Amino acid sequence: MRYIPHTREDVERALAKVGAPSIDALFADLPQALQDPDIQVPTGMDEAGLLAHLRALAAKNRPEGPNFLGGGARRHFTPSVTAHLAMQSEFVTAYTPYQPEVAQGILQATFEYQTIMSELTGLPVSNASMYDGASAVAEGVLLAMRQTGRDRVLVSRGVHPETRAVIATYLAALDLELELLDLDPYTTPTPGVTDDVACVVAQQPNYLGYVEDMPALTGAAHASGALLVAAVDPLSLAVLAPPGEYGADIAAGDGQTLGNPLNFGGPAFGFMVVGEELIRQFPGRLVGETVDVDGKRAFVLTLQAREQHIRRSKAKSNICSNHQLTAIMAAINVAALGPAGLRDLAVGSVANAHKLADALTAAGFAPRVEARFFNEFVLSVGQPPAKLRSALARSGVHAGVAAPAEYGFGDAIILSATESTSAADIAALVTALVACGEGRALEVRNA
Repeated sequence: MRYIPHTREDVERALAKVGAPSIDALFADLPQALQDPDIQVPTGMDEAGLLAHLRALAAKNRPEGPNFLGGGARRHFTPSVTAHLAMQSEFVTAYTPYQPEVAQGILQATFEYQTIMSELTGLPVSNASMYDGASAVAEGVLLAMRQTGRDRVLVSRGVHPETRAVIATYLAALDLELELLDLDPYTTPTPGVTDDVACVVAQQPNYLGYVEDMPALTGAAHASGALLVAAVDPLSLAVLAPPGEYGADIAAGDGQTLGNPLNFGGPAFGFMVVGEELIRQFPGRLVGETVDVDGKRAFVLTLQAREQHIRRSKAKSNICSNHQLTAIMAAINVAALGPAGLRDLAVGSVANAHKLADALTAAGFAPRVEARFFNEFVLSVGQPPAKLRSALARSGVHAGVAAPAEYGFGDAIILSATESTSAADIAALVTALVACGEGRALEVRNA
């Protein structure tokens, strides 16, 4: 059975409307290799064979062992109650809560999530979450451009490379390019911001793990009437100054560190929190509090433009949905930990990262710790990072996210520690690095 709903007449009318003579002509801009690729689909399996195949694939994963991987996603302690409550059938649903009379529970949970994100960031208005951190920051850039009416964007090279790539993709559709602010050498110097700049985008802590001078960056942006978009790790806000404190206009980022499992990179959720003056430019959903006909507390989706759902070419943003389940999981997790527990996770991560750096220094390595760092930092190595990472994995240690060549460190890796990193884990990494030849590399460098 064919599952293509369009008749030949439907296709011909669509082609005539856009002025293309054929389907092939419509997609002629795509590389030839992508237009009609030869897809080798293996023979189908029966249920027993498929289950055996999936178990074999799952067995290849080796989550156990010391883990120093970071670069945007980390494994933190999550109370058992987080997954237990988040997986209740009331939350695990595709139903969109447009009808408040049948969705008060999920609307209230989302409202609580918004309250938590507002308290963490120090900004007054949070939406109900977004798809991921990269698109959330990119939407923050578009929001700043709409608000200011300007079309230049300055982005620190300390912002995650994948986030920068998404911003560049968004801007390409507007025939604009992001302008990079280079690091010197670990953090972003205060830039000169001209009066045609819509926003400055900086990440705290930055992609390499180092702590930026966000008040200085905010001051430089505001001096010319530009906005400051702060891409933040929400867990870090338990100890670092919140964006609202240093005057950021928009806080956005990825919420994975607030209780979402890694799951090979997803799903997690994006978040965005803004000042009240930007609320009419806000993308995504917003749950508001009101009262019902009996005067009882109630919750509804509010301040949503019709264009977001129907006349999307007229909309300020095409994002009208969110990652609600994973956002609610974060809200449950933060509520379960409480302010003290959340701070313990953040403080433990910082303390263990510094213990890791001290242990590497004592072993003769030279971690780059000249600048303040949160729970990640750069370590120069004597071999290609991909090769080293594979060798470390064979030793049972997960480490070695490559520091991209654009940062000019040569062969280097980014190491991360969390509150769960133990002294035994640190010793295992040092031993594994030496076993992988890094000890000999040190001798050559020091000769």
